[in-house]
Amino acid sequence: ARRRLARLLAGRAAPAPSGGRRGAAPDLTELLPQWLTAAHERGYRAPAAALPALLDAARARTDLRPQALAFAGPRGLWLARLNAEWKFALRGSGGGGSLPDPGDAEAVAALWEEGLFAERVALLAAVRARDPAAGRGLLAATWGAERAEDRLMFLDSLRAGLSDADEEFLEAALSDRSRNVRATAAELLSALPGSALAARMAERAASCVSLDRTQGETAIVVEAPHECDAGMQHDGVTATPPTGRGERSWWLGQLVEAAPLHCWPARFAGRGPEEIVALPVADDWQGELHAAWCRAAVRQRDADWSRALLGPPAAPQATGPGTSSLAERAQLLSTLPAEERAGWVASFIAAHGLSEAFQLLGVCAVPWSAPLGGAVVDALDIARDAGSYPWSFSGVMGLAERCLAPAAVPQLAALTTLPDEEEDASPGAGGYWSEAFQRLVATLELRAAMHAELADG
Repeated sequence: ARRRLARLLAGRAAPAPSGGRRGAAPDLTELLPQWLTAAHERGYRAPAAALPALLDAARARTDLRPQALAFAGPRGLWLARLNAEWKFALRGSGGGGSLPDPGDAEAVAALWEEGLFAERVALLAAVRARDPAAGRGLLAATWGAERAEDRLMFLDSLRAGLSDADEEFLEAALSDRSRNVRATAAELLSALPGSALAARMAERAASCVSLDRTQGETAIVVEAPHECDAGMQHDGVTATPPTGRGERSWWLGQLVEAAPLHCWPARFAGRGPEEIVALPVADDWQGELHAAWCRAAVRQRDADWSRALLGPPAAPQATGPGTSSLAERAQLLSTLPAEERAGWVASFIAAHGLSEAFQLLGVCAVPWSAPLGGAVVDALDIARDAGSYPWSFSGVMGLAERCLAPAAVPQLAALTTLPDEEEDASPGAGGYWSEAFQRLVATLELRAAMHAELADG
């Protein structure tokens, strides 16, 4: 395992292949973060001799820093204090000091009162993770004396372990001097469907959205707010819309987004989420209403509403029941169980191909499940047969190198041979595809070897 780390760190500094072609060799720079994560999870500690190269790698790549610094541990932070080029390692650690045990009340109180800001943020997160009530109590003790920007950062830490027990504190924060703090408090309260704020928002939203049976077919009608009154603003509704947005639609979206989703079945004669989403919406309000429901489903982590708004994966994107936005679909998928999420994306790829699958693949658990991995490989095979170049799918290929399970190697190996080129194919495309599949196979085999080495110690 040590030799593997040394090779990965050395490969990080190797020159790129000439001519712009990546070749068939694995990209070691992409394998390094995976190795570091796996090693840290197994309890390995960075060898002292590797620390300088590890810190250099983290300095060059900000995305590598969390894994590299976790693996480097206290010795890495000690070493970072001796070289100005590695000072980035100290910024997120409060100067390199270690946190006290969250259960040591005296040490926690001392650091909370006297520590640097970064130390206090890390401490609050650690205490909150162990005991949400203790974390909230720590924050409440000094809340009035904190700076506005610090209050905002500290308040955001309550997302972890958020529960109804936090409501009283958050309700008080709605009267904070800082607009950003008030907005964050309102957002957190709206994620608690049983909160008083959620009830107020439900009442406001219900007054704007109703069922109309008078026009021959049952439809949803919308009457957006005509003003943003003081009560709405107190509860986190921003009065001034972004450039290009109308005031009334802006206010409506915020009300619906913050209203608990469980209030809508009663408003729509007992219909469930799927039936509600399928209803026509009068006067071109459907996009605004469905987008707000999407945000509410994500905020409240409501899988039933997410399924309704996603619709069937094979449905044409422009005519789906809820949203055709890939960004919204990716967020909705994040609320579903991992296996269901992977299955939905696999079916989406089978129906629509890979051209718009990148964002959706990004929210799937790693390594990809067998059905999802198979769907990606099949779609890449179809793209190759269509005569396109592999770099048209470089994003998906990069994800595949990181996320495909090594069990996909046999399926991929059959694609590494150089195919006969069709007359209408792009010149040389077959060779590029063969090279890309060879690189993918080599990467998966190397990943499997890395994990086996770490397992063997």
